[in-house]
Amino acid sequence: MKKTGFVYSPVYLKHNTGNHPENPSRLTAILYWIEKERLRERLININPYYATLEQISWVHDKEYIGYVERICNSFADRNKSDNMINGPPSPTINLDADTVISADSFEVSLLSAGGVLSGIDKIFKGEVNNVFCAVRPPGHHAENDRAMGFCIFNNIAIGAKYAQKKYGVKKVFILDWDVHHGNGTQNAFYDDPAVFYASIHQQHLYPGTGASDETGSGDGRGFTINFPIPSGQGDREYITIFKEKIYPFIISYKPELLMLSSGFDAHLNDPLGGMNVTSKGFGEFTEIICSAVDEVCQGRLVSVLEGGYNLEALGESVVFHIKSLMGL
Repeated sequence: MKKTGFVYSPVYLKHNTGNHPENPSRLTAILYWIEKERLRERLININPYYATLEQISWVHDKEYIGYVERICNSFADRNKSDNMINGPPSPTINLDADTVISADSFEVSLLSAGGVLSGIDKIFKGEVNNVFCAVRPPGHHAENDRAMGFCIFNNIAIGAKYAQKKYGVKKVFILDWDVHHGNGTQNAFYDDPAVFYASIHQQHLYPGTGASDETGSGDGRGFTINFPIPSGQGDREYITIFKEKIYPFIISYKPELLMLSSGFDAHLNDPLGGMNVTSKGFGEFTEIICSAVDEVCQGRLVSVLEGGYNLEALGESVVFHIKSLMGL
C-alpha cells in the first residue's frame, strides 16, 4: 500500500459563497465519505500552511492580488461595524459572474494554494508517495489578473512553480480531467516547455477554451494538448484516451512530478456537466495515471480538488480516487 497524504483544514469551510454550487458542503461530503469508508485513519494527514503573497505572485498579477485582499478586508471591517447593530451578517460579492467571495475568502485562498505546497513538501521529503488536496476555493480557471469560474488563485499552477523553485524540478506534467477546461492553468504555461499541460474536458462547455489546436506557443509549442470530447461520454471513452493518448505523453515527457486537477464534475449525476463517468471510473482513471507516474517519476503525484457539485457523487468519486492512489 502506498503512503497517501490528505491535505485538509476546517478553515476551508470559511470561504462563504452563500447559495452557490461551490460551497463548504463539498468538503464536508468528502470527509463524510472518507470516514464512512474508514480511510481517514489510513491516510497521512497534512496540515496546510498559508502561501505567501510572493508565491501567489509567481502566477498572479500583484495588483489583482491586492484587489482581492482589499475587497475581503472591506467585508471584514463592515461585518465588525454591522455586528454591533444588526447582528452577524454574511455578505458576499461576485468577483466575476460566477465567482463569489466573502470576508474570509482571501485568507482561505492563501491556505488553499498553501495546501498544495504543503503536499509537495511531504512528497519531496519522502514522507508520502502521493497526496490528495481537499482544498477550496478551486483554482484552474483563475487567470493571471482575474478570477473566473469559482476560482480566485490558481492553486495547481502556483504548486508547479513552487516545485520548480523549491525542489529544482525540471519537468512538471499537469493533467486536468475536470469537465471544464482549465484555461488559467493552460495560459500560465502556454509558452513553457518545462510544464506539460494536458486536458480532457467536455466540448463547447464553459469557458469555451481548450480546442484541439491549442498546443502551446513559442518554446512551449507541443507541450499543451487538449482533448475536447462530446457530451455523453463515459468511462470507456475516457479510459481509451487515458491509455492511448495521455499515458504515452506522460511516459515520453518523463516528468519529475505529476500534478492532477481532479475535478469530479464529469460524473453522470453532476448538475454542471454533461458526461456519463461513474464514481468507479474515476478510480480506474487514477490507476492508469499512477502506473505511468510509477514508471517515470517514482510515483510522485499531487491531486488537487477542482470541480464536482453533486455531493454524493463527489464524495463517492473521491473515495474511489483515493483508494487507487493508495493502491487498494
